[in-house]
Amino acid sequence: MPSSLIKIAEPGQCNPGQMLRINVAQRDILLANVAGSFYAIDNQCSHEDASLYNGALKGDCVECPLHGSHFSLKTGEPREEPATEPVRTYALEVRPDGIYLDLAE
Repeated sequence: MPSSLIKIAEPGQCNPGQMLRINVAQRDILLANVAGSFYAIDNQCSHEDASLYNGALKGDCVECPLHGSHFSLKTGEPREEPATEPVRTYALEVRPDGIYLDLAE
């Protein structure tokens, strides 16, 4: 296993339609499960300092609770204003023993 992979969740810890807030390696990460597909992005909105974890899943996007910007969980790109800057996305590896986050740059 490459050293950049870190286990962030146990099997069944993040069910479809749920999000988890994970603090790992001094990063605040949002893990989301959309219909069985997992995504990881930075938890902070790029427009204001708001936790996306406190927002809502909207299809394959997360809605910021502060001003309503939507961010693609796949690309991190904003799809609704007022945000114009993307948030970082992270590669994941889903295994029978858990979900692993790739911290490689």
